[in-house]
Amino acid sequence: MKKKAWIVATAALLIAFSVTLTANAGGLFDYFSKGQQQETVTVPKAEYESLKKYQKLDEIIAYIEQYYYQEPDVDAMVEMATRGLLAGLEDPYTFYYNADEWAEMWEDDEGEYGGIGIQLLGNYVDNTVFITRVFKDTPAERAGLLRGDKLIRVADIIVDATTMQNAVNLMRGELDSEVEVEVLRGEETLVFSIPRAIIHVNRVEYMMLEDNVGYICLYEFAGDCAVAFENALNKLIEQGAKSLVVDLRDNGGGWVEDAERIADLFVDEQLLFYSEDRYGNQDKCYTKDGKTDIPLVMLVNEFSASSSEILSGSLQDIGRATLVGTNTYGKGVIQYVIPLQEGGDGIQFTVAQYFLSSGTAVHQVGIAPDIVVEIPEDMTGAYMQTGDMTDPQLYAAWEAAKEAVSAVE
Repeated sequence: MKKKAWIVATAALLIAFSVTLTANAGGLFDYFSKGQQQETVTVPKAEYESLKKYQKLDEIIAYIEQYYYQEPDVDAMVEMATRGLLAGLEDPYTFYYNADEWAEMWEDDEGEYGGIGIQLLGNYVDNTVFITRVFKDTPAERAGLLRGDKLIRVADIIVDATTMQNAVNLMRGELDSEVEVEVLRGEETLVFSIPRAIIHVNRVEYMMLEDNVGYICLYEFAGDCAVAFENALNKLIEQGAKSLVVDLRDNGGGWVEDAERIADLFVDEQLLFYSEDRYGNQDKCYTKDGKTDIPLVMLVNEFSASSSEILSGSLQDIGRATLVGTNTYGKGVIQYVIPLQEGGDGIQFTVAQYFLSSGTAVHQVGIAPDIVVEIPEDMTGAYMQTGDMTDPQLYAAWEAAKEAVSAVE
């Protein structure tokens, strides 16, 4: 989950004890350059201590620049050092975007990009990566990839949760060029050669089910999803929907603000959830008045994560929604996504853990549904059209939605 936040750094004049930092023009090569002319710079003590912390990196770069047997790519070295710096946190949700990755991330948010047309979710417990959605009318769908396939290789990259972003980057590329993708489907290994194309992402689909039960499938919290969701809700109500099923299965999350906006459609003013940073500071999210009273059932599964858990868990916690399906993923932390000052790059890092209004933690626990419905083993990974009532979880949610109407009539 990425919380939209922009941080603007400002420079402050430090009036503090200063020390003199001495360095020669060639780097930290005092061993070999004691006779060279040296330059002196005066900096505040706090800044000096900060510089000393990273002195080893500067020393290593200086050695490589002067003695490596080939001309080094220092920019590439600095990028890998940056990735390693964040990797030292051992947090799978904290990482660096170089300029190309940063641009691609925002392309994804806009809903149009070059690729093959799949959505992935990495499990950082067992390190697996599964396809959670195959977009309609895309090269991936035409090639035969299915939801539930375990992605194991893209070209020469062996795919796991730690290399998933690299695999995604590789699946991008020149339009009409092909990329080789290998998946595990049950016990069978399958290899596909798939051409890249422009992918148009639809975040919301909706329809009316039998007995005036409205159905909205929300695929991710990105782009214009909140507006599209509200439009779908209003159209279903206009068409006579008496209850609503919201499908969050395989929805790996996205922007927190989108979850807040959608929850606000169903709840009058009250505490929805709160986040807490390492200092104990709390940021509380309240909804506003103006709800719709339509009975609400939400479908979740083991791939419902992050903002999906904020939305479904919060509404369940305050008694506004009934949850159907299986236990959710358990990503109960929030990240900032921040551009760096130069170069068009950025970072994502975890800033807080969130809790439901009752104080219940979600992280590494997930949310238990009110009505547990497993997908039979012989149906795992099966591709079903939107609103297919042979889907046992959807059928159970539809029944729960009908019962909810009876309870208020």
